[in-house]
Amino acid sequence: MSTILEVRNATKHFGGLTAVSDVSFDVPEGSIVGLIGPNGAGKTTTFNLITGNYKADLGTIRFQGKELVGMRTHKIVQLGIARTFQNIRLFQQLTAVENVLAGRHCRTKGGLLGAMLRTPGARREEEAAVERAISELAFVNLGDRSLELAKNLAYGQQRRLEIARALATDPKLVILDEPAGGMNEQETDDLVELIWKIQERGVTVLLIEHDMSLVMRVCEQIVVLEYGERIAAGSPSEVQNDPKVIEAYLGTEEV
Repeated sequence: MSTILEVRNATKHFGGLTAVSDVSFDVPEGSIVGLIGPNGAGKTTTFNLITGNYKADLGTIRFQGKELVGMRTHKIVQLGIARTFQNIRLFQQLTAVENVLAGRHCRTKGGLLGAMLRTPGARREEEAAVERAISELAFVNLGDRSLELAKNLAYGQQRRLEIARALATDPKLVILDEPAGGMNEQETDDLVELIWKIQERGVTVLLIEHDMSLVMRVCEQIVVLEYGERIAAGSPSEVQNDPKVIEAYLGTEEV
């Protein structure tokens, strides 16, 4: 299996604080990989380094062989990396289908002039974008909510809408930041099924998640961070039984 994302010695400082220190891991193409660790371990900072929200101070991050460090966020999206956020970032006053169309915008070629003049090419592109947005809503089981305002959707539905918007960008890699946060048991089960469906589409998945039962069910490989450093990596069973991971999550009894 080829590697789609390669993180090597990634380091990020904020003033005197080192948020991520010398972190390295690979994400195999077509896989589901989890990034876990206690609060403050550097997980979201690592995601932000990959997606261009932050620039690594040291190290390299390569996506399909292309260096991402220093690349603008929108260029990284165009390369094929999409993400959701820990805190939902939807356009609350827009409908579900309009939110997904906003994600699709990065793949449209018609310029402002074509849109203003309503040229045949611009109309065809717009119709195709709407069809794609409706298709993505159906994929995440929101087909009957396309004209609902985002703010009126239930919490779990808003989470799925964010995923639909990410998928509309034609990603090769989708990065999910705490996708099960705030979900009930049924919504979490539905999310697991959705992540598997995304993988079946040929999209690689990298996720941060605190719900360990979800991580152990869905991830093929897991990377563990603590205090900004990688302390373990491997299959779910390997990680579960790693003494460093057990100590990081449970602590050790002092004699």
